[in-house]
Amino acid sequence: MRRLLLVATLCAAPAPAGAAPAAPTTVEVAAVGETVPVGTAAADAADDPAIWRNPHRPARSLIVATDKKAGLYVYGLDGKVRDFSPDGRLNNVDLLPMGRAGVIVVASDRNDVAAARLRLYRLDTRREKLVPLGTVTGGTGEAYGVCLMRQGARLNAFSVMKDGTVAQVDIRFDRTNPQGRIVRRLKLQTQTEGCVVDPRSKTLFVGEEDRGIWAFDARASGSRNGRLVAAVDGTQLVADVEGLAIAPVGRRSGFLIASSQGDNSYALFRLSNLRPAGRFRIVGGRMGATEETDGIAFHPGYFSPRYPVGLFVAQDGENAPAAQNFKLVSWRDVMRAVRGLPQIP
Repeated sequence: MRRLLLVATLCAAPAPAGAAPAAPTTVEVAAVGETVPVGTAAADAADDPAIWRNPHRPARSLIVATDKKAGLYVYGLDGKVRDFSPDGRLNNVDLLPMGRAGVIVVASDRNDVAAARLRLYRLDTRREKLVPLGTVTGGTGEAYGVCLMRQGARLNAFSVMKDGTVAQVDIRFDRTNPQGRIVRRLKLQTQTEGCVVDPRSKTLFVGEEDRGIWAFDARASGSRNGRLVAAVDGTQLVADVEGLAIAPVGRRSGFLIASSQGDNSYALFRLSNLRPAGRFRIVGGRMGATEETDGIAFHPGYFSPRYPVGLFVAQDGENAPAAQNFKLVSWRDVMRAVRGLPQIP
């Protein structure tokens, strides 16, 4: 969601005694790649990306991303369009390799604002195209966010509604169409969208736009009660809270990344204790800056000499004079800019 906010510049000067803590330093990085703009011009259209890393030929990895007015794109790392599925109002997207079922892509389908659907595809990684698989229920209400977790041979999708409802959908694949069944519902008080699962700890993180980031047990048998782990405070995290991503380090460590849309920045939190770990902003360079970012995605590993340790992708809400697009950032540049950020293998 985009809102026009006037945000004061944050400074890192020491605060006087008795004053509120100083705002954290926001470091600057530049994008080294970008996608072709989405097809919907003069509108808030580009929204959310997901990354598939080719384990055999990393430079042939793919980015799947939404034009929430028109459908779903597949881009190469060169930013050029490989495929487009004109399926209408698809808001958020996620993907997971599912063994024999292939790389499964799930998009939140808001074509019917009263009945959320999850639209499924198989990503044909050789032909670089999306193969439609059908839809399953996403719950009651307007579909907004979606994130995935693998549970053995089954796929769990977390379908986030605009009103704060989260439906956990168990998805099974057969020889015809996928089957989906809601196994649990969670509820936050106000508008929500971004979500991500840390599969190592089975933790679901959900962004409540004006309040902060919540953590839930991602297992269907887990408690429905969440805890607010990162509140909107106007310094580390500035409303609206939008896209979320996980940058894993080792078996347990790493970082939660959040789009702090209110000041066009990205906030980092240590997964070990959810304490702030730094902030960065994508500034103007050859590819331009990012503003009003909705969705983000991260994937660790070597992709190419440009992206030697990981790839970060962010939606750019202001890409004038062209339509909105997605910016690609080398995680090595983020690590070098944010002090104390350990390398991601």
